[in-house]
Amino acid sequence: MTRTVGTVGSGRTRLLSTVPAALAGVALAWLLATPDGPSPTSVLRVLAVGLGATAFGTAGWLWVQRGERRPALEPSVLWRTTAAIAGAWTVTEAVLLVLEAAEAAGRSRFAVAPGTVVDFVRVVGAGRLGAVTVVCTALVAATAAVAYRRELPWPAAPVLALSGLALIARPISGHMSQQTLGSLLDAAHVLAAATWFGMLVALALTARSRGAWSTLLPRYSTVAWRSVWILAATGIVNAAIRLGGVAPLVTTGYGRVVLAKVVALTVLLAAGWWLRRTWVAPAAAHRMAAEASLRRAVGETAAMAVAFGLAAALATTA
Repeated sequence: MTRTVGTVGSGRTRLLSTVPAALAGVALAWLLATPDGPSPTSVLRVLAVGLGATAFGTAGWLWVQRGERRPALEPSVLWRTTAAIAGAWTVTEAVLLVLEAAEAAGRSRFAVAPGTVVDFVRVVGAGRLGAVTVVCTALVAATAAVAYRRELPWPAAPVLALSGLALIARPISGHMSQQTLGSLLDAAHVLAAATWFGMLVALALTARSRGAWSTLLPRYSTVAWRSVWILAATGIVNAAIRLGGVAPLVTTGYGRVVLAKVVALTVLLAAGWWLRRTWVAPAAAHRMAAEASLRRAVGETAAMAVAFGLAAALATTA
């Protein structure tokens, strides 16, 4: 038991590597897009998206294991993790809302008045969506905390829905919302990315044994492959509509970041194919220790985080 708990604890520490990886993605986008963007808020936006995807992933595992008599991941651990992640997500989204209000008003990010934030929420559509996001994340955190503290057999679907709504609130109101089915494509893109990244991070945070990896990694692998193809298809459509041709891929900051995302996704697809052969199959056959699976999960999520950084920066690039 001591070794197992230590493995999970070290996994949490190692997963912090996703933060500098995500920031590296934002920095790369800044180099590629200058002077077209991105906004400085992208640094906080990628942290919010990463936390949101993780909360969505833990709720996803709760939903996947619904009705199982002996789930591989303990519901109490998943609820506790969801509460902690969603709490951090709420704080991050609240700070992001304040920074967006300051940016919209042309004020200093360090001296924005409460009235400026209130006006931003009351008058500006982006402010209202930001407020909805904060409310949804707070409800996720509160629901998960109550479920954990009172050991309630709480259904995961409402928490999954709330976290999904919080993730898509801002993206569905962007440029693609002006196109037919554009908001639907954006929602599918965001939720596919959150499933791909978030469920693996959640598994790395909560899987305590070789048996848990053996049971759940093949399930994740199937879901991840479906998610990544949805992600790729919707991303191609979104980029094609936004750019309107091939030349803007190299002549605009937005296009150059899109190209970087394509390269990152191609590398991740190749890595995923290789990991299905060298990781998923041995883990499913109980031929790989939990610690080894954890190392691979940490490496893959760090690589995904770079792509998340590029995506967060792309959202605020002209």
